[in-house]
Amino acid sequence: MNFHGTEVRQRALALLRGGARNAEVAREFNVPPGTIAYWKHLDRAKRGECPGKHDPKCPRCDGRELDPTAYSYLLGLYLGDGHISRYYEHRVPSLMIACDESWPGLMDACETAMRKVFPDNAVCRVRRTGCRNVKVYSKHLHCLFPQHGPGKKHERTIVLEPWQQAIVDAHPWEFIRGLIHSDGCRITNWTTRLVAGERKRYKYPRYFFANKSDDIRKLFTDTLDKVGVEWTTLTRGSDPFNISIARKASVALLDTHVGPKH
Repeated sequence: MNFHGTEVRQRALALLRGGARNAEVAREFNVPPGTIAYWKHLDRAKRGECPGKHDPKCPRCDGRELDPTAYSYLLGLYLGDGHISRYYEHRVPSLMIACDESWPGLMDACETAMRKVFPDNAVCRVRRTGCRNVKVYSKHLHCLFPQHGPGKKHERTIVLEPWQQAIVDAHPWEFIRGLIHSDGCRITNWTTRLVAGERKRYKYPRYFFANKSDDIRKLFTDTLDKVGVEWTTLTRGSDPFNISIARKASVALLDTHVGPKH
């Protein structure tokens, strides 16, 4: 076992106070990086330089200002591909939005919204097979996303709180965009029709949104109704999980405010 004398420690602290990095000092004196970090922490505490406890304020608990546009979009993403979890070794829960690596623009938009909603919290991306989890830790996640609960979303009731509904009503397109970016898509459909006695192939754009939760689909369609988008329900087998938007004027509205994933 190696023991480090007072002289080594004081020389190391002198370098640290001069701005040297922990890793550099560890290599210089052949001391484990964790020991260097511990020495530095004790030295800063002794001199009263340690920062205060990191305690970001909450819009619900503390009245901090909340970016409603970013929140409406992030709420849509959460209801589609997001979940809140807490591992036993973590002090606070985390919100994770799963984003397919095929859509880097979506990941950027998700991260931007997350940073605006949680301006004092660190946001990161965690690589998974075929996707990235955009992630933030906060002890106030349940305050901002009260829809969280045990089990899968489609197996429990999903209802917006009045303050959430007011934000969605004020920023409906952001909410719609978040839902489509998570559980929707824009495709080119085709059919055939008779033109002057000849059958020709006809292509047209179409939006789909698919979610097993009756409540989440209703939140989506209710918001579509408010912005004047016509929609229909398509069944997959006997399950009405798919919402289709195919009328030209409605597709044009979605193209203007949502657009395809990228």
